[in-house]
Amino acid sequence: MNKEEFLKKIEVELKVSKNSQYTIRNYLKSLDEFLTYINKYPKDVTEEDIKLFLSEKYSNRASSSIIVTLAAIKYSYITAFGTDPTQNIRRPKREKKIPLVLSKNEMKILINSITNQKSKLIVSLIYACGLRVSELTNLRCNDLDFEEGIGKIQQAKGKKDRIFNIPNFLKEELKYQCEHQRKNKLVYLFTGPKGKLTTRNIQKIVKNAANKSRIGKDVHCHTLRHSFATHLLENDVDIRKIQELLGHSDLSTTQIYTHVSNKELRKIESPIDSL
Repeated sequence: MNKEEFLKKIEVELKVSKNSQYTIRNYLKSLDEFLTYINKYPKDVTEEDIKLFLSEKYSNRASSSIIVTLAAIKYSYITAFGTDPTQNIRRPKREKKIPLVLSKNEMKILINSITNQKSKLIVSLIYACGLRVSELTNLRCNDLDFEEGIGKIQQAKGKKDRIFNIPNFLKEELKYQCEHQRKNKLVYLFTGPKGKLTTRNIQKIVKNAANKSRIGKDVHCHTLRHSFATHLLENDVDIRKIQELLGHSDLSTTQIYTHVSNKELRKIESPIDSL
C-alpha cells in the first residue's frame, strides 16, 4: 500500500466512523506531511521515523500540533495494520494559554467599523451568541425560532446539539435576513455569490474589520467567542451556564476564562501602592 492508497483508506474510515470535517482534515494533513517527509511505504514506518519527524519538523510548533499528529498516526496504524507505532512515545503536555479577548469598548469599535450590513450582522451574531465560525456557516433559517426567541446549533463540535438565545438587539435584522433567504429559496441564513459561506469568508470579514478598527490586536473569529464568554463572566453569569452556552463538555475548558476575567482579583491593590 503506497501513501495515496493509505491516505484514501484512512479518509474512508474517518468518514464511516462519523468524524467531523475538522478532524478528517487535520488527520489527513498531518499524515500526508509525515509520510512525505519520511518517504517510506506506510507499512515500513518505525517509531524512530516518527521521533525523527517530530524533532525535525515540529520542534518549534505548539504541543497541540504534536498531540494531533500522534493521534492521527495512532488511529491510522491501528485501523490499517492493527499496530500502534506511537505507543512508546511520550505526549507533551498541552499548553494552557490564556485566550486573547477584546474589551466591551473594543468589541463595539470593531462592530461599528463594518459598513456592509450583512457582514456587520454576521460579526455581531458570532459575538452575541458565542458561536464557532463553523456553527455560523452551517446555521439555517429553520434553526431560528423567533416566537420562542431561541436558535438551535445542530451537530456542533462533539456531535452535540445546543440552543442559544436570539438577542433582542438583532432580532429584527435576523428576521429580515431569513425572509430574504427564503424568498430566494435559500436554506442557509448567510450565503454568498457562490452559495454557502465558508469559514474562510468569515475569517476575512473579521480580519478586515480588525484592521479597519485599528484595535492593535491579532483578532480572529474565535476571539469573538472568547470575548462573549469573558463578558458574561464580567456580568456575573454563573460559569456552568456559560459552559452550556458555549457547548463545552468539560467545565475545565470553560474555566480558562476565569483567568482572563476576575473582577475581584483586579480590585486587589499591590502592597507597594500603600507604602
